[in-house]
Amino acid sequence: MTTSPAPKAPPLHAPMSQFPVADGELVIGGIPLGRLAARVGQTPFYAYDRGLLSQRVAELRTALPASIKLHFAMKANPMPALVAHMVRLVDGIDVASERELSVALDAGADPHDISFAGPGKRDAELVRAVAAGILVNVESFREVPVLARASQALGLPARVAVRVNPDFELKSSAVKMGGGPKPFGVDAEQVPALLTEIGRAGLAFEGFHLFAGSQNLKAEAIVEAQQKSLALALRLAESAPSPVKVLNLGGGFGIPYFPGETRLDLAPIGANLAEIAHIAADRLPGAELVLELGRYLVGEAGVYVCRVTDRKVSRGQVFLVTDGGLHHHLSASGNFGQVIRKNHPVAIGNRMNEKAADEPVSAVGPLCTPLDLIADRMALPDAQPGDLVVVFQSGAYGATASPEAFLSHPEVAEALV
Repeated sequence: MTTSPAPKAPPLHAPMSQFPVADGELVIGGIPLGRLAARVGQTPFYAYDRGLLSQRVAELRTALPASIKLHFAMKANPMPALVAHMVRLVDGIDVASERELSVALDAGADPHDISFAGPGKRDAELVRAVAAGILVNVESFREVPVLARASQALGLPARVAVRVNPDFELKSSAVKMGGGPKPFGVDAEQVPALLTEIGRAGLAFEGFHLFAGSQNLKAEAIVEAQQKSLALALRLAESAPSPVKVLNLGGGFGIPYFPGETRLDLAPIGANLAEIAHIAADRLPGAELVLELGRYLVGEAGVYVCRVTDRKVSRGQVFLVTDGGLHHHLSASGNFGQVIRKNHPVAIGNRMNEKAADEPVSAVGPLCTPLDLIADRMALPDAQPGDLVVVFQSGAYGATASPEAFLSHPEVAEALV
């Protein structure tokens, strides 16, 4: 007689232990969730814990060499209050539009420590960048004469770095930003010619920006990409019109969203960066090494909160209908680049000490589309109208990365606590 092996238990989400629980209620920024909802004045809302933001930067400072500069890619979360908080913690801000530039300047960021990336910068944006005195990551030959004219008109040298599309990818990366044909940056083999144009135009060349990919949880892949980025930068520096002042190695650091994922191990990355810093000190004397991080700095410090408005049973399946959904949190709905939909970590924020119901439940939003799915058949406590559904890992690519105007429902609120 043969016996079949016992079925494997489904993988679990990484523990969401960054927020404490008191009397069965999630606590964000020291405030119990129900009270926080009343303070915000509405659901749905995003809440970002400023203590966790500070803690994440401090952890990175401890794990990485002191010489490595940390920049915040504010595209991950451009909420003005959050940006103002991050400005005090990091060494620089990366913006991707003139509106983001305005937010960064208003938050008190030093223009010298602001960089501007994006494949489709408008002429007016480039003029504003030169006038502000920020560093422009050049991503096209077209940008050079525009910057040169702005420099001449304003009497200011345009500070530029070259964003390089490397000849390699960040392996195991959820979002590949380099390698192969890409709209981002200038292909590595074309960079020497671009450097000649920059020198001929009299722009103030400062360095290179390499960003191979994003949302990576494998330290070995990040280490390999950083090593290749340094080697490429050293090769390209031979064609530069002036010494390299800054080498932006990008980011790529991921956070765990889905079942089975584990948190990134910083130890090997820190050891590798120490070696890179040693080599750079010899080969690129005086150059700053920069890590540009967005999601990793802010993603785990945020939650999305919506309220159950109805509990329905359809042919045996329990649905919690909420007042929030994909129009506020496209990523949680699975429509932000996922090939196969997977659940973000979700909880009933005012029933944290209760066991899951016997049957899995789904949480959906109010939109007239089956895509408006927050949690698909998850093990959650027996929630009722009025309870608060919480989506963890929501501090990055949330409100501003979602189609808020879709079906014209009320706007989402945001709070830094």
